[in-house]
Amino acid sequence: MKTSDFDYDLPLERIAQTPLEPRHASRLLVLQRDKPELEHTTFWQVADYLKPGDLLVINQTRVIPARVFAQKLTGGKVELLLLRRLDLTTWEALVGGKKVRAGTRLTLVGGPSAEISGELDGPRRLVRFSEPVESYLAAAGQMPLPPYIHERLDDPERYQTVYARENGSAAAPTAGLHFTPELMAHLEIRGIEFARVTLHVGLDTFAPVTEDDPLEHEIHTEWCELSAETAAQINRVKASGGRIIAVGTTSVRTLESAARTARTGEAVGIYSGPTDLFILPGYPFTVVDAMITNFHLPKSTLLMLVSAFAGRERILDTYAEAVRLNYRFFSFGDAMIIL
Repeated sequence: MKTSDFDYDLPLERIAQTPLEPRHASRLLVLQRDKPELEHTTFWQVADYLKPGDLLVINQTRVIPARVFAQKLTGGKVELLLLRRLDLTTWEALVGGKKVRAGTRLTLVGGPSAEISGELDGPRRLVRFSEPVESYLAAAGQMPLPPYIHERLDDPERYQTVYARENGSAAAPTAGLHFTPELMAHLEIRGIEFARVTLHVGLDTFAPVTEDDPLEHEIHTEWCELSAETAAQINRVKASGGRIIAVGTTSVRTLESAARTARTGEAVGIYSGPTDLFILPGYPFTVVDAMITNFHLPKSTLLMLVSAFAGRERILDTYAEAVRLNYRFFSFGDAMIIL
């Protein structure tokens, strides 16, 4: 297995720059693993592929406006993308700027001062602020859109799911962007349940696999939580024959991480803490029966995850067909359901 095995050609015009309105108007590609044919519909019609008693597991993380701008005392400009809070005033961050080394002192535009307190690999740094920075982010921070999106986003809430609750992500769990309150109510009327988990999306959203062998790639940890209430709901649905359908790769990682704490007779246990689960082809899924997901970047850990679930060749053939049929790719793009 090589990283190049997960590459594909994508014309730049297929990368969605703006979200659709309404959210559920996006296209939906249906891949059923036991059938060779693909189906094409709209996301509103996802109900046609779900059954009463199925459980959709959604990630309730909320993106923080974590992109901020600062200046060095020498006058040089610095851009910070805050990834993860480590204590009251210290964050792990991606740093853009020249010679931003440990000991470099910064001043945020219209905000507190800060110091680079440690150097990690690549552009990652530890940043210690002079005071808690959350109120400053709420007032002056910018939404951290992925680097392949070049259009201005007028409404920052369009980069949040409608069910986002828990602040902490550096990027949105984009499979959930297709849901609207109307669609969720429509699904619940049809006997389909929702369960909430939390995974705060971090560095790997921005870090491609650069090693020739993906097994040599160090996936960075992300914090996730699956509560006792959600665990009981999942175990009940599993025991009664319903399907567990993960909305997004972040929900997949949370569910499969929680499987590690399951007791005899359970599908998942309670889980709260960091996960470094890296899902590659050959991984034995124990919880997830189906997934809803967007179209992912070439050579990414997320493309490797969906390949583990549906087969690498099947996924790459499906992506080629999606390109041919003008599907919209990546964060603001269309969706697929893998059954």
